[in-house]
Amino acid sequence: MNLIVAADANWGIGKENKLLVSIPADMKFFRTTTTGNVVIMGRKTLESFPGGLPLKNRVNIVLTRDKNYRVKDAIVVHSVEEALEEVKKYKEDVYVIGGDSIYKQMLPYCHKAHVTKIDFAYEADTFFPNLDEDKEWKVTERSEEQTYFDIEYEFRTYERVKK
Repeated sequence: MNLIVAADANWGIGKENKLLVSIPADMKFFRTTTTGNVVIMGRKTLESFPGGLPLKNRVNIVLTRDKNYRVKDAIVVHSVEEALEEVKKYKEDVYVIGGDSIYKQMLPYCHKAHVTKIDFAYEADTFFPNLDEDKEWKVTERSEEQTYFDIEYEFRTYERVKK
């Protein structure tokens, strides 16, 4: 299983249920990477999308504790175990796409992390675990530094180190 995230210099990923910044190349990378695959997200992440609707051309799995939560064109599960069982039904790649509590719960099951690392510290209220300080993860690919207006960032691929 994979995950995909954009994180700032302090590993911040959002504030008030919104992304910290919108970088077109990051959005395009997210779209091209996840289209045709399976995405796992929390309820609040789904509700942050335009119209609160599932992403097109993907299998959307929403993980929520709310037993009565229903959403058209998405599969709703209520535990990590249920999510893991659900993804077994698909041959497509699986991407965890947020938010912070879903990333933390699913991280132990992921082997690859696609991180857009932004070289700026925003005011954030949600964070992603710092993979640079986690001995179980290492950077295996790194793009050239890119710039969008005054924002510098790079695309990194982290992989879980085999034990």
